[in-house]
Parts: sequence; structure tokens; C-alpha cells
Amino acid sequence: MDAPWRQAGRGRARGRATSVNGGSFQAPGPISASNRNTSYPRAVHTDGNGAQRPGTGRGNAYASASKPVTSENLKRETNEENSKKKFEEIQKANQAAVKKLAADHYSSSDDEDGDEDAEGKQKKILALTFTSYTSQTDGDLSELARTQQYVNEAFQSGAVTCLICIASVKRNQAVWSCSGCYCIFHMPCIQKWAKDSVFLVSSPLTDDDFDKKDYPWPCPKCRYEYKRSETPSRYYCYCGKVEDPPLDPWLVPHSCGQVCEREFKPSCGHKCLLLCHPGPCPPCPKMVTVTCFCQKAKPVPRRCSAKEWSCQQPCRRTLMCKQHKCENPCHKGECLPCPQVSKQKCLCGRNVAERPCASPTWQCEKVCGKTLPCGNHTCEKICHAGACGQCPRSGNRLCPCGKSKYTLPCTEDVPTCGDSCDKPLECALHKCSQRCHRGPCETCRQEVEKQCRCGKHAKRMPCHKPYLCETKCSKVRDCQRHQCKRKCCPGNCPGCDQQCGRSLGCRNHKCPSICHRGSCYPCPETVDVKCNCGKAVLKVPCGRERTTKPPRCKEVCSCPPTCHHEVRERHRCHFGPCPPCRQTCQNILKKCGHLCPIPCHDEALVKQKGLPQPAGPWEQPSEPAFIQTALPCPPCQVPIPTECLGKHEISPLPCHAAGPFSCKRPCGRLLACGNHTCSRECHKVTDVNGNKEKAGLECVVCEEECTKPRPPGCPHQCNLPCHPDDCPSCVQMVRTKCHCKISNLFIECTKLSMADAKEKNNLTSCKNQCPKELPCGHRCKEICHQGNCSPYCIQKVKLRCPCRRIKKEMPCNSVREGHISLECDSVCLDMRKKAAEIKAEEEKAATEQERLRQQAELEAFENRLKGKRRKNKRKDDVEVQPTAWQKYKKYIFMPVCGIALAVLTLYFTQVDV
Repeated sequence: MDAPWRQAGRGRARGRATSVNGGSFQAPGPISASNRNTSYPRAVHTDGNGAQRPGTGRGNAYASASKPVTSENLKRETNEENSKKKFEEIQKANQAAVKKLAADHYSSSDDEDGDEDAEGKQKKILALTFTSYTSQTDGDLSELARTQQYVNEAFQSGAVTCLICIASVKRNQAVWSCSGCYCIFHMPCIQKWAKDSVFLVSSPLTDDDFDKKDYPWPCPKCRYEYKRSETPSRYYCYCGKVEDPPLDPWLVPHSCGQVCEREFKPSCGHKCLLLCHPGPCPPCPKMVTVTCFCQKAKPVPRRCSAKEWSCQQPCRRTLMCKQHKCENPCHKGECLPCPQVSKQKCLCGRNVAERPCASPTWQCEKVCGKTLPCGNHTCEKICHAGACGQCPRSGNRLCPCGKSKYTLPCTEDVPTCGDSCDKPLECALHKCSQRCHRGPCETCRQEVEKQCRCGKHAKRMPCHKPYLCETKCSKVRDCQRHQCKRKCCPGNCPGCDQQCGRSLGCRNHKCPSICHRGSCYPCPETVDVKCNCGKAVLKVPCGRERTTKPPRCKEVCSCPPTCHHEVRERHRCHFGPCPPCRQTCQNILKKCGHLCPIPCHDEALVKQKGLPQPAGPWEQPSEPAFIQTALPCPPCQVPIPTECLGKHEISPLPCHAAGPFSCKRPCGRLLACGNHTCSRECHKVTDVNGNKEKAGLECVVCEEECTKPRPPGCPHQCNLPCHPDDCPSCVQMVRTKCHCKISNLFIECTKLSMADAKEKNNLTSCKNQCPKELPCGHRCKEICHQGNCSPYCIQKVKLRCPCRRIKKEMPCNSVREGHISLECDSVCLDMRKKAAEIKAEEEKAATEQERLRQQAELEAFENRLKGKRRKNKRKDDVEVQPTAWQKYKKYIFMPVCGIALAVLTLYFTQVDV
């Protein structure tokens, strides 16, 4: 591990970019040794604006030596180093926290449960696949165990092992399967094995003889022999239909996915119906109609693989003894020997004994003793059947050396011929030199010059004695490893009798075979891979135990507890330390005697403090260390019912904090005023005469104003401080408007609020005439009153006739309602006629005047058109008389404006009131 000041200057950082102080910082990481001699580029930091700035590091140390060192540069470098240190400390703390969290929440049982669920589903699918083979009559599931095992191992990663290289067979590798034991090997491995095996068998022969014979090679596991021409050269699926089957995750590895269609063994005429699969084909599932072994029962449909069946009735076939019948249940093949016992004679017929019917022929131990046809000798054979035959001494006989022939009676012996024996001696080089004699010839005693077996030495010695020199053979035996070292070896050195002793591919055992050439056979041993407790065992080929995952054990872990609990929390067998105890602590707390309710904390991981600080930036900061230690029990949290100081409530408080407390609510006790309560926060109160409702000496004194409700209509507050009795009468004067809203009246508040409606009406009246106008336009004649004025006006008004000559005074109300009218008399009619005539004359005069005015204007216009100028010519002025509106408009406009101004003034006055 390099120092931090070295790591900071390297351009290839192994960490992830992390924001530090608003910029981006690349965490340093280790580099390979091959890069240590290369140039070190300057580390580049990126600020918040995306601009790059050079960082401090090894590659920049020499380049910056020529630059002037300023306080700004030093400050920037110091900030970068501090930021880097903070980042590294935070990173290490996070990693330690992750490790601690993983250790706290790790449970081997949880992982195993998930794996067991997947494994259980896989086994269930395989069981359903093969159940159809046994779902009908007389199916035997045990016959499918081998096929099911191979298919199951094909789905498990790393379950299939090549016994030649002791490595796992992967899905994407070319393989070859033995047709005898169905073991799977890598294609390159089996090809090399076959080539080496054939070479070893044919090594004593010459190159010319090598191609003439088809030497076999054996399977590495079952030793099933294959011809050299059967050496695999191409990768096929299990059924042999498809070359180089593609990898399909939905199929069995190395399978083509087609129907197998291989013939069953033993052959029954049917073919396998499974999809291309490893291992042997299952029993034939076809249904055939067959009868039992004895052929007495009615034919029934059965599985082809179990078509041979027994009806369990007695066989009743005649046995070989020809006397009894087979009493065994219906069976396959020939009947068993008869188990009955009977009296039977021996071959010679002299003795009778009780013997099994299955062995009627037997011999007694007596010599036959019958007289032979020669009449001189008796038969010397043991008890036999049939004739005894001729006498062995009758007919032509030869002398002992076989050179002379004699015809003599059987009672006489054949004499010697007197010639030399001349029979070959045991040495096969010389003949017997004695005369014809009976019995064996003696050993050869001639001296000859004999060579040893190896042919290196010669010596004269008796012919019957072998000659072996002491020279040891120096040739190498067929194992090509050891010398022969046999004394006087003739050249055909025997095979090596020493043990091979070479390490097998498993790296655990040595080859137990006789020393040989070529590769050793795979290790035949199997190794038990056990769980931690040793109850779950998995047998694997020797050498695979290092890479094989231990089996899942369903037993409970038997490790003793390391905390204060007597029994550890139940979990399954596992390797490594047990998970942290999750049981409740249950320790008795010293102060209160309650039990600790939190999880066990006897083995808590705590960050170690007091570690030595690095002396400088050249030292690598150490990772935060965690130690396992027992933590004290936390304060007791058992809820204890506790009453607050003011006795408002009883709240459950933690046991360690139980005691007098303030509930933070107002005291709420009734003060001496009887109107308010104590507003202090919940406090201790001394009861007065045992009354818990009244305020004590510790409560506050009421300083509030009187807040009792006032009489209806009184808007004023009581001038007295807060008091328990009734408030006095209000003597303040209330300003109010009269009914007509013009005058301001000052009335005593008590009179106004206590008066009834009639009295209030009198009090609020200004006693003046009502200023309101009636609908007729006259002023109300009543005194200031409440409500609307009376619509009946009694004021006198002048009533005129239509010509306005006659006038009379009448009540306004009668005139407005139209009950009274005044008609014109005859004088009025005459005056009306005269007025009409005057008006007609005036209209006529006005018309004539208008005509003259228009004519004058026309003449003036014509004169202007003609351009004539007339000097001192008198112009006729056309006088236009004004209309009636132009004459009297100023007299009408001023009264109207005055009335409007008065109305507005009255309106604003009422609004103010």
C-alpha cells in the first residue's frame, strides 16, 4: 500500500469521483507494479464551474519546484489535503458501518431457506417429469433413480466433474459421454486419453504393425473398451443426432432438445421418449398386453419395462426327477431342482440311501471288484455304471524303453530288452545312456559349456544345473522409469513390479497401480464433504472437495452460547462464527429490578478509540477498528404511572426518569377572585383545607381587570379590579343620535340599558319637529319620532282650476288622492278663447318675421356672390326674439341648485349620525 501523498499524484485513480467542497475529487487507489516506473501525470480536480485545475502529487513535485511559493498556493494545497483526509476518513467509516450492518443482519438460515426453496422446486419438477413413468400399473420408481440423478446433476452448476482433469464441466464446453457408465468428460481430455492409451498398448510394436491392428482404449472410469476408430472427434448431443448442439438456457446442457429415440437396453423394440438427456434411458414406458410366466393367467396391459410378471399361482410343471411337480409360485425360467427326498441306488447298485431327487446319480466309495474278462484280475475302479472293460495287461505290450514289443499273458510282466534306454533327459539335449530299465531316468551328469541367460558369460558345468551370472540388467522396463536390475536377464525384461506412486489429479493420493507409462487413471476414491457438525455428508470425486460447497445441514447449530444466555438462539448448522445473539437481554437492572428488554448486547461491535494518529501525510491513515465488547444495559424504559406536580394527570414515565414532574399545562386552580384560574405552569401546590380546586400559596395573585358580563346594552367595562361580587351600575353618559339623526343626545348608560322600548323611544327623541319630507313634499308635522312618518299630510294647499284663474285652499292628502277637483266657469272659458286667438296671432307674426329674416339672408348671400360693394348702404337688421327658456332659464336654475344642495346636506348629516 502506497502512502497517500504518492497516491494523490497518480493519474489513474481507482476510486469513484466524489464531491468535496463544491467540486469533484477522484479518490486515489492502488496501481500495479508495472506502472510504478512510468511517468506520473498530475491529478486533475474539477471545480464547480467545470474548470480543471492541477492537483498536488508526485508528478507535479519537480515541476513546481521552479515556481515561486506563495501564500495563496500553500493555502490551496492545505485545503486540498484536508479535504482528501476528510474524504478518506468518511469512506473508511462508511465501509466499516456497512460491514457491521452486514454482520448484524447476516443469517445463514435465511440464505439457506431461499436456496432450499429453489432446490425443492427443481426436485419437484424432476419428480413430476418421471412420475408419468410410474403412474400406471406396476411402475417402479427406483429404476428411474439413475436417470434422475444424471439429469439433476446436469442442472446443478459444478455438479458434473471431468475425472481426467478434475474440473467442472460447463455448459458451453464440448463433452463426450461414455456409453457404458455414462460419465461425462471434456472432449480434449478424452481425446488425449484415448491417444495415450492406444500409444501405450502399441508401443512394443513397430511403426509398420501399428496401422494393421485396431488397438482398444478404455474408459477412464468403467474400463469399457473402445476401438481406436471409435475415438471421439466431434461434439454431439447425448442422443447423437445434432453435432455441436447450441447452448439453450431452457434445455438440459449439451442437449439438442429433440426426442431421444435411442433403443432401450435390454432391447424391447421401442425407443426412448424423453427429450435428449444425459445418463441411461429410463425403463420403457410403453404399454403391452402380456401373460404371466406360466401362461395360465389372462393377458393384461403392463409397462413394457415390467412386462414379465407372476400370477403367484403354483407352477405345477414336472421336475427333472419325473416324479414330482414344481410347487413354487409362477416364476421366470427353469424350475428349481426338486426339493423332495427319496431312496436312490448308487451307480454300482450295491448301496441304497435317501437323497434329494435333484441329484439321483451318486457313487459309493467301494471298489468295483468285479472279475475282468481275463478271469485273473478284478476291476479296480470306484463304483461306476456299465461294463468294467478289458484287462489293462492284455494284448501287445512294449518294454520300458519302448523299442521292443511283446505278446504275453496278462499274468506275466514284460521283460527289459537289454538295449540302451535313449529316452530324452530333462535337459532335452542328451539321452539316457543306461540299459532299458523300469522307472524314471536319472539326471544328466555330462559337463558342457553353458552360457548364462543374458549371453554375456560361459562356463563348464553339469548339464542338469542351470547357469545364472551375477550381472544385473541395465535396460529400462516398459514403464520407461525404472531399470530392470534382474540378474542374468535374457532381454525380455518383465513388466515393472513397483508401484507407480505418482500424484493423481486429485493432489491427494498417489497412483496405486503397477508402474506404467502415460497418464494415470483418475483417482477412484471419493471424499466426504461434510458440514460443520458432520451430519450432512456429500460424496464428491477426490480433488473436488476444495471447490465444492459444503452441503446444507438442517440440523440445529450445536455451538455453545458466548453470551450470558444459557441456550443460543436456534439456527442451522454453519461454518464460521455464529450470528449475533438476538434474544432479549433479560438481565436484572440494579436500580429498579426490572428486566432489560433490548436484544442481547454482550458482543456488540464498537469503534475502537485512542488509536495513534498519523505523524504526517506520508503515513497511511489506519482504518477504523471495531472491537467486540459487552455494552452496559441502557436506562430502564419500563413505564411507571407517575402523578404530575399539580395533580392534573398520571402519565407513564420511563422507570429511570420516574419522579415528580411538570406536565407543562397551566395550573388551573381557582384564584381568590373566583373568576380566573392560576396560569402558572404545572407546579407544586399546598392544598388549603384539603380542597384540590382552590389555589394555594404558591399560585399567582389575580391582577386582571373585571371580566364579568355587563348588562345587555352596556358597552363599558367595570372600572373595579377583578372581584367576586356583582359589578356596580354604570354611570357613564352615552352619546346617541335622536330619531331624526340631527341632534346628539347624552343619556346615562344605566337608564338607556334598563329602559323598555317605550322609554327608549322617549329618551332618544330631541322633542323638535321632524325634519323629514312626506311624499307630497311637505315637512312632517310630528315631534321627532321613531320609524317612518305618517303618509297623511294635513297641510293646506291651494287648488286652482285648469286655467289657473280660480283658487281655493284644501288638505294636501285629499288633493293628492284626487277626491277634490276645481272646474273652470264661463269666464274662464272666454278668457281661454281670447288667449287662443292672441296665441294664433303671435304665431302668425312669428312666421312672417321668420320669412323676412330668411329673405334678407338670401339677398345678402346673393350680393356676396355677385361681388358688388355698396357703400354707406343701410342694412336691414333682422331682430330675432329670444325664446321663453332663454328668458327664464337663470331664474329656474338657481332654485333647483339650492334645493339639491339642501338635500345633499341632509343626507350627509343622517349618514354621520
